This record gives sequence, C-alpha cells and structure tokens, in this order.
Amino acid sequence: MKIQGNSYGMVKTVVKWFLPFCLLAFLPITATAQIEVDNDDDDDITVEEDVVSDDDEFTITDLSGNEEVIEFPEAMTYDLDSLLNLYMSKTYLDEPQDCNMRDINPVYSREEYIDRLGRMPTVMEMAYNDVVQKFIDRYSGRLRRSISYMLGASNFYMPIFEEALETYQLPLELKYLPVIESALNPKAVSRVGATGLWQFMLATGKQYGLQVNSLVDERRDPVKSSDAAARYLRDLYKIFGDWNLVIAAYNCGPENINKAIRRANAAKGKDQDADAATQNKDYWHIYPYLPRETRGYVPAFIAANYIMTYYSQHNICPMTTRLPAKSDTVMVNRKVHLEQVAEVVGLNIDLLRSLNPQYRRDIVPGNTEPSPIRLPLTETGRFIDLEDSVYNYKASELLTNRAEVEVKDDVPTYYHKSKRYTRGKKARAGRRTAASKRRSAASKRRTSASKRRSTAKRRTTAKRRTRRRR
Repeated sequence: MKIQGNSYGMVKTVVKWFLPFCLLAFLPITATAQIEVDNDDDDDITVEEDVVSDDDEFTITDLSGNEEVIEFPEAMTYDLDSLLNLYMSKTYLDEPQDCNMRDINPVYSREEYIDRLGRMPTVMEMAYNDVVQKFIDRYSGRLRRSISYMLGASNFYMPIFEEALETYQLPLELKYLPVIESALNPKAVSRVGATGLWQFMLATGKQYGLQVNSLVDERRDPVKSSDAAARYLRDLYKIFGDWNLVIAAYNCGPENINKAIRRANAAKGKDQDADAATQNKDYWHIYPYLPRETRGYVPAFIAANYIMTYYSQHNICPMTTRLPAKSDTVMVNRKVHLEQVAEVVGLNIDLLRSLNPQYRRDIVPGNTEPSPIRLPLTETGRFIDLEDSVYNYKASELLTNRAEVEVKDDVPTYYHKSKRYTRGKKARAGRRTAASKRRSAASKRRTSASKRRSTAKRRTTAKRRTRRRR
C-alpha cells in the first residue's frame, strides 16, 4: 500500500469530486418567437416556437407549416430538491446571508444581450437569437435559486474541468457542458444509460479508457471522466472544426451531425457526396435537421455561459461555499468495503461515498488491481496505521463472496417429485412405450414379409423339380 499525492497542484486544496448538484429544474412557460437559422439572405428560414407546458418541449413551425419538436436536455428536468439533500450539499453550502441585491430580474434590451455575449472571453461562438433569449430568461427568472446553488457548487467542480481542458488546450468555456449534461451530479444516469458528470455512454467511456464493470464505474470519477471528455471533445473538433457542432455531436453523436449536414445540403439541391457534406458546417444551418433534444442543447449551453458570467446583472447571489478539507489518495491491493474504512477510521460513510463515487456497490476491488480510495488528508495516516484492522473488520459480513466452497457429497440426494416432474415423467414413459410398440409392429411386419418370401421361394423350387422329372 502506498500514498499517492494529488497531481493537480492547487486543485488539491479542495475535494475534487463531490457535491452532486442540479443546475436546472425546468418550469413550463408558453411563448412565441421568431428565429433565423440560416445565414443566406435569399433563403432565410423563419420559424415559430411554442413551449409545450406539459412535455417541456419546443414545437417549431416553419413558414411551410411543418412542425419540429425540440426537447430540453434531460438534466434540465431533474428534481432539484432531492439533489440538494445530498450529504455534501447540506454540509458545505449555505444560503447567502449577506446578499444586498433585490430579488428582481431586470429587463434588458436585445442589443444589451448581444453586447454581453460578444464581450465574453470565449473562443466558441456565443451567438444570440430568440431561442437563446428564452433560455436566458428561464435561468435568470424561474431558475434563479438553481443558479445560486450552481454558482456555489462551481467552487468544487470547475477547477477539475478547467485543469482537464487546459491540459489538451481546449476552450475553457466547455467547463459548463456538465451543467447541461448531468446537472453536476457524478452519479446521474440518463434514460438511455449515459452516466456521470459528462454523461458517457458505456461504449464511448470504454473507448476512452474508462473502466466499467459490476463494481467500478469510472464514468462517475470526476477526474478520470473529465480527462476522457477532454480527449473526446478534442477528437470531435478534428472531425468538424466548429465548436458548436462539436458540443452538438457530444450530445447526439457525430453520425447524427453528419446526417443533419447531408440533409441540409440536400435541401438546397446540393449533391450528397463527401465534398458537399463538408460545406456549410454551421449549427444554425442544420438546426431543423437535428434530433429534438440537440436543437435545444447549444442554445442552453450559450445561455448557461451567459448566466454564469453575468449573474450579478440579474441580481442573483451565489450560495455561500465552505470548502471541505483537503484530500489524498491511498492505494489498496486487497478487496475492501467502504463501510470497513468508515467504521475503523471513524469517517462518515456518506462523506466516503461522495469522495469515491466510482464504486457502485461500496466495494473497492483491490485484489483485482491496485485501486485508489480517496480520504480526507488528515485521515490517510490513520488508515495506514489501522490498515490490517480495516481489512479484518466484519469481512465475512460485508464481503460475502466465498473463494472456495465444499460440496456435501456424503449426504444422500433427495428429489422432490413435483406435479410438473411427474407429468413430465409419465409423458416420457408414454412416448417410450409408443415408440416400443411401433418398433415391435415393424419387426413383426418384417418377419411376416420374410416368411412369405421364403414360402414363395420353396414353392417355386418345387415346381421346377416337378418339370424336370417329367
């Protein structure tokens, strides 16, 4: 067993991966807006949107009367209250006590929003339109309390995201992707099985080196999943060369983006060859051809960047953050249950689970390969001193899988003859009897035929002998 130091410099001063939090709990409103989604002046597409109150969907109707539906990102529908009752949020976040701002959302002009988005220090395009405005209105209006909590939670997670993005020289504004993907909940699981802060699907997670088995799911590990997400985003940019298309592809997959590009090109009478597919790679150009949820994904991402930057202009006070204790990692080479560690070392089990969200059933499979356990820095020495006691504490109760079992072959085996078994036995016996009778009848027929042939042969021989005597 050895101790590994934190490899992220100053990021070590905070516990890097806890406080599952919800950014959004979308509430329905009904509105109508005009959205331009194409840059060609001679062929602009103007659409109307209706936000469906029951289903949290945008219904888009173009000038031809065709309707398209946009789904809100799934994380925007999570239950906020249940997530706020988690251990770390209750322990380290408090309601703002010194907020002097009036709880009123100011109204600004369209030009002011455009100017603010343009002044944000981003590489990615933060374009404005009425869809983006609707998302901003929700964040700054009905979701004001959610944004307050998210601003407090950002003290825990943003250093991890920024470190991973900076490592691969990616735009730092991508750090708000987990806000849209998972509402900053490392244990979030979508309806299609995407898991963790960055919502990796199983195949994609394994492709980028995240281990997933019955005991461990590294998609829940904030540091490892952030590194994998940064590499995935880098690879998507090599394909599309446009950051809005990259985050759209992150949401629905690169295949769906390529299909949307081809359909958009075909709608303008272009050939659907490889060269045409590379033309007009613009998110707003292919907007009507995207999956429903993805149509709202980029606008939500732009609005999230806006509100996390200009929250004070909307009189939103961040929640007060009390940074948790420093943490460090110990490596174990034996199977151990988190409850063993918590009881012997004297830690809260919920704290330990929050520090180690990748262990799905509280079991650390150190016997398979050396595995890390993250502990408060002050408790790593105590773990080392009590390591043997940790392994022995209630081991037979908490780790119930046996390495070897004995077969009781000295006891007679008894069979319970159920009705089903009896009926089956009778049926099999009946089938065997019928088959035996058929074989017996066939044998008798063969014997009878043989006797007839033998009698006929004797008669023929006798007739020939009689003719010769004559």
